Amino acid sequence: MARKVSSTVKLYNRISVLRAERNLTRQDLADELGVNYQTIGYMERGDYNPSLELVFRISEFFDLPIETIFSREPLPPLSQELYGRKASLVSGEKEKQR
Repeated sequence: MARKVSSTVKLYNRISVLRAERNLTRQDLADELGVNYQTIGYMERGDYNPSLELVFRISEFFDLPIETIFSREPLPPLSQELYGRKASLVSGEKEKQR
């Protein structure tokens, strides 16, 4: 049975984190993407779901897969993902050494 998808699904994103990592203002990113700086703020707050075309432009600009930037579920902090994986790798390496 097909799952019904709501047309008002909230998209979570990491735009503010990615922008901050690159020392970009909302205006800088907006200029690069060809949108109004307010659009960037609306997306960062989750008040606006971008078009598919804009999602692709954002993905291409940051050179990251769409699923790294956007999700239908709340995104865990990148540090948690990185350190969680790193910690499990380290503990796995210790197990091999024993």
